[in-house]
Amino acid sequence: MIVDLHNHTPLCNHAQGEIFEYVEQAIKSGTKYFGFSDHAPIIDFDPKYRMKFTQMQEYEKAVLDAKEKYKDKIEILLAYEVDYLKGHMDERVLNADVDYLIGSVHFIDEWGFDNPEFIGNYEHEDIDVIWQKYFNAIEELANSGHFDIVGHLDLIKVFKFMPKKDISLIAKNALLAIKKADMVLELNVAGYRKPVAEAYPSVSLLKQAFELGIPITFSSDAHEPEQVSLFSDEITKIAKDAGYTECAIFRKRKREMLSF
Repeated sequence: MIVDLHNHTPLCNHAQGEIFEYVEQAIKSGTKYFGFSDHAPIIDFDPKYRMKFTQMQEYEKAVLDAKEKYKDKIEILLAYEVDYLKGHMDERVLNADVDYLIGSVHFIDEWGFDNPEFIGNYEHEDIDVIWQKYFNAIEELANSGHFDIVGHLDLIKVFKFMPKKDISLIAKNALLAIKKADMVLELNVAGYRKPVAEAYPSVSLLKQAFELGIPITFSSDAHEPEQVSLFSDEITKIAKDAGYTECAIFRKRKREMLSF
């Protein structure tokens, strides 16, 4: 993939490999724009799976150092993936001097629904209600105005617990909010590595997004260097089949569209 904007570092405590290994794998794969968007710290919640506030400067310096080192081979972009979680987000992250912010929903009522440690919670929930709560949170994320990119739009499908209700109806208001906020939707290949075994978002939701004129970008969501650019051909084909011919990059929160 020519653009790959969602990738992690060991500072999130659940990724492996050095920054230079991710970058060199991206160069090897022919990527022209490669973004690090590691899990941002949040206030008083889930410290196990993200960097600390005291590590933000270390993270930003490491990415910017790599940007300088590899500037003749690839353009490296600096970002954060931010959990949309009311009462836990912080201005130090939301106002950080970065190229873009990815807004993601990993929690429903503070339940980490995509974490295998807590998969048992699904047994006690109505799956249609869970899906609607998830997309309601995505709608709120878009309406917040804090973010440039929506992370893995239908992450709620990760363990393949699918709703009985029409997904296009469940997601409709969220997609309309994303359009109104002029946000970018990432095509994220991490789902291929999960039980659901398909990209985020699904083909049907991507087609809805195209009909609404919502722009896209591409993401490996790599947590180890070997995952960089995996399924690149598959995700590019999905995008083209949906009608897309351009994808987004960001510099200092300003969007630019590139042909792919």
